[in-house]
Amino acid sequence: MPTPRIPDRHLPAPPVRELPAPISLRRMIGPSIILAGLAVGSGEFVMWPQLTVTHGFALFWACWIGVTVQFFINMEIERWTLATGESAVTGFFRMHRVFGPVFLFCATLPWIWPGWATGAAELLVAETGGEKPAIVPVAIGGLVLAGIALSLGPVVYRTVEMLSMILVASIFAIVVVIAWQVVEMAHVREMFAGAVQFGNIPDGVHMPTLFGAVAFAGAGGALNLAQSSYIRDKGYGMGRWVGRITSPLTGKPEDGGLVGAVFEGSESELVRWRTWWRRTNLEHFFSFFLLCLVSLCLFSLVARALLGTGADIGEGFSFIHEQGRVLEERFGAWARHAFLWGGVLVLFSTEFALLDAVSRVAADAAKATWSRGLEAVPLSRIYFVTLWTLIGFGIVVLLLGFDKPLALLVMAATLNGFVMCLYSALLLVMNLRAFRGELRPHPVRLVVLGGACAFFGWFCVLTLIDKLGG
Repeated sequence: MPTPRIPDRHLPAPPVRELPAPISLRRMIGPSIILAGLAVGSGEFVMWPQLTVTHGFALFWACWIGVTVQFFINMEIERWTLATGESAVTGFFRMHRVFGPVFLFCATLPWIWPGWATGAAELLVAETGGEKPAIVPVAIGGLVLAGIALSLGPVVYRTVEMLSMILVASIFAIVVVIAWQVVEMAHVREMFAGAVQFGNIPDGVHMPTLFGAVAFAGAGGALNLAQSSYIRDKGYGMGRWVGRITSPLTGKPEDGGLVGAVFEGSESELVRWRTWWRRTNLEHFFSFFLLCLVSLCLFSLVARALLGTGADIGEGFSFIHEQGRVLEERFGAWARHAFLWGGVLVLFSTEFALLDAVSRVAADAAKATWSRGLEAVPLSRIYFVTLWTLIGFGIVVLLLGFDKPLALLVMAATLNGFVMCLYSALLLVMNLRAFRGELRPHPVRLVVLGGACAFFGWFCVLTLIDKLGG
């Protein structure tokens, strides 16, 4: 099989190297758990429970379609990196230089609003008996703490992987215990009934919130593009030949350039490719798809069981506090504390992983955009400049008084829905042009990717109509 046809107009053609031998499935676990951890703190804990309390499970069809579509999108992102060692953003830049600044913009603008840090601070202040003015300094402290943790680990990926696994395991333990106590079979039947009401959008649905929830039924938006960086740093496929992002304080420099490597496609390499591809799909299915789907179901079921449907849930995160109050009435103060501390873990872990993911995607986009001027600058340095710039901007946003976490999350999610429509189309074109033979996407995956573009495009149009009509 000939080597992939990689566009080389804007970047040098990648050299030909051998496809490394596959590692065991157990050793591959990690990248998708990080992505699932990002998902838990947005759609799973906040947006879908809120929609469920307001409208019941009538919209749950969009929830499971959203996370399913993201599984296939993410696998096409991984296909490019497995075969080339490059990020998907670099691949987009190879298609046209305009996609460098476009994805630098797309990676940063929707995520500069520190909604997760603010949400974690709000719950933490409430749990510790503090007053509302304490939310901003606590949120700022959370941002700085996350930045320090990311800066001190010798290899950034290992730090993110370790903390994400601990936090995700803790969160799931808490929500499983609560769900076991409060969810009834009647609630489960309601959920399954709503899951097949395709296209049903009840009157009164706030379209930006629904669009954001669909985008966040999974990691969402530009965050999915960080999967390229995660599997590259983990050593998947041709990513083994590209350096990792390391700390400027405690790590050893590695050559993390834009240009990756491709393999010739000998018979022995194709055998290795099939093993890599099968194990990568399995890792992402169990560590991302199932984790996201189960957490979406559990958090939504818990909210439905505690608050019913059609209830007046107030503004912002009041529906989360109300769930804590009902738990305390039923089981005592320990249940409320467990739920709200779990919420703090959810939101802080999301902000932590989000800062890392956005910095990775933005660093790739920035180095591509200014590839001539930044050729000699290590990707790690660009990453840390981006990281602390995001933290600094988040602090400014908080100091200026933008401290409404739910409004910030809806804003981020809506913008990211538009981003997903764009890169779904680009992935379809890029992987079709570059790969042949066994590396080429299966027709079913092409249909799903085209459907993803149409699905998010449809929500884009509905949201614009809703905003223009309002």
